[in-house]
Amino acid sequence: MFAPLVLLVRSWMGTKEFNRFRGQAIALHAQLISRVCDRLGLDRNYRQNMIRLARDNGKRLGLLA
Repeated sequence: MFAPLVLLVRSWMGTKEFNRFRGQAIALHAQLISRVCDRLGLDRNYRQNMIRLARDNGKRLGLLA
């Protein structure tokens, strides 16, 4: 779904810069998931499952193209 947009942005930014940007975005998203789980009192296993679910959804949507 988003793969063409991701590829366009990668070609515009350059692969090295794009990968750094994507890594920062993934890290921020994982931190957000961790904060939500901490606030709700959810355990570490649940948090890891949520992060894996986010990764798998990103792959399905083409965000990790």
